[in-house]
Amino acid sequence: MKRSIGIIGGMGPLATADLFQKIVTNTAAVDDREHIHTYIDCNTEIPDRTEAILHGGESPLPQLIRSAGKLEQMGADLLVIPCNTSHFFYDELCAAVHVPVLHMLRITAQHLRDRGMDAVGVLATDGTIQTGIYHRTLAEYGIRTLEPEPEDQRYVMDLVYKGVKAGNTAFDLAPLDGVVDRLRLRGAQAVVLGCTELPMVFAGKRFACPHIDPTLLLAREAIRAAGGKLTPL
Repeated sequence: MKRSIGIIGGMGPLATADLFQKIVTNTAAVDDREHIHTYIDCNTEIPDRTEAILHGGESPLPQLIRSAGKLEQMGADLLVIPCNTSHFFYDELCAAVHVPVLHMLRITAQHLRDRGMDAVGVLATDGTIQTGIYHRTLAEYGIRTLEPEPEDQRYVMDLVYKGVKAGNTAFDLAPLDGVVDRLRLRGAQAVVLGCTELPMVFAGKRFACPHIDPTLLLAREAIRAAGGKLTPL
């Protein structure tokens, strides 16, 4: 019997939709009923995670817990969070619910270790970078983290906030090649897309080194955990 998935969404809405689409497209199903029952709470009232962590802004934890509780009451058997920075609050969130919450960063770290990688670049928000949550998680798996230089990090933040989150399809992507290549030259074997807005930027494009999509890895692990069948990669 399949279990149901609950998505704590809204951070942002496009990233939420991207995860749901990946759950659907990575489920091997011949009809509607073979897909996984999925509940989505696209809670756009969740305060900005980077602002809260770095600048003393309103904590997102109460709204994260609110969404998790709603999903649990609706019948979700497991929860997923399509937001890397929100994993800063993972332990407190888990303590507030009675169903498992998959940990996207640990899933990503296991994937990297399984493929023999020991050094990767991480593209993420300032909140994710400065809290060191990727650095610590990957270090537990024997993987070294390389972060963009300050100027490149400013570009990544603009790409996320002034590009994807702002719906700006005209945002200049040309500098992204250089950001990725500089990480490669410093020893990155791959680049982890450590913000759930970034897979939409990288989709269908080729860069100087491979990129790892944690949203895709989370989707496939959620399918497995729910008892669904996976499509081959």
